[in-house]
Order: sequence, then structure tokens, then C-alpha cells
Amino acid sequence: MEQEKQIDKSAEKKDVIIITRRSFFGALMAIGSAGMGAILAVPVLRYVLYPLYAKASGTDWSDVGEMSEFTNCKSPVRKTITFAQRDGWREVVSAQSVYVSRTAAGELEVLSAICPHLGCSVSWQQAQNDFLCPCHGSVFKADGMAVAGPSPRGMDRLPTRIKDGKLQVHFEYFRPNVPNQEKLT
Repeated sequence: MEQEKQIDKSAEKKDVIIITRRSFFGALMAIGSAGMGAILAVPVLRYVLYPLYAKASGTDWSDVGEMSEFTNCKSPVRKTITFAQRDGWREVVSAQSVYVSRTAAGELEVLSAICPHLGCSVSWQQAQNDFLCPCHGSVFKADGMAVAGPSPRGMDRLPTRIKDGKLQVHFEYFRPNVPNQEKLT
């Protein structure tokens, strides 16, 4: 029985941790350093990972022109608009061409000048009364419908609104060479 008591006493001695002043301050320094590292790491990680979590802001409404400019338009009118896009840290200001025309009902519509085939810039051919893509020969009617060529769909219509007597457009990019409009922005 005495042997068992001696074994128990030796086991009790192993479980006891002796804390000295030096080990206490060492542990306190380690906890403090880890806390300061975590506090300093949070802003750095937010800065580094911001572009991954930031949502790209789309374009705002851009002015196309005064409504009086389009009252007597019989054929599509080419206009250049500018818009800004914010993506992460950068802001890109772009300029794109659009065509303003009247529908059969007499309403204004805005067509993107980007060919839905591979993204070339289409131009209005007054003599033929249609749009022509110079890259691969796609032909579109005045209302933007595809007539001939490799384009899988008609020209892309853009959302419009009238504000303070001005025609405004919300420019959007679409995936090229697909039969349906798929927004990229």
C-alpha cells in the first residue's frame, strides 16, 4: 500500500505546473503580441481582399441629347455617350457609340453600336437603309433586326428614359456571339 501512495504522490507532482514570474510575463507578452498582430492584420486583410468582395458598380444614366434633336429623325442618328464604371479600386470612364431611332409606333429607341457577333462597331449605311458590320458582313435593318451575316441576334436595345427634356440611356455590355442577350455588366 505504501508503494501505491508513493506512485500517487509522484503522479500528483507531475500534474502541478509551477508558474514563475518569468513564465507569467512571457505568456502575457505572447498574448499581447498575438492580439496586436490580429488588430493590425484586420485592416491589411480588408485592404488586400477588397476587390474580391466589392461589387462592381454599373454605369449610371448617360445623356444622349435633347429631345428636340430627335423630333424629326427619319433614320438612325449616331451619338457618342460617356459613362463611368467602378470596379474595385479603379474607375474607368468609357465612350461608346449608340444609335437613336424611332420605332414603328413613333417611340425613341437606342441601339448599341456594338455588333452582337464579335464586338465590332456597326455603321449606318444611308444608301442601303441598313446597318453594316465591316468585320464579318452582318447586316441589320433600321430597327436593329438581323438580316444577313453571321450575327446570332439583332442589335442590342438599351434601356432609355427621358429626364428634364433629355434622352438618357443606361449603357450595358452583352456577351457576343450568343443567340440571347446576356448582360456582362
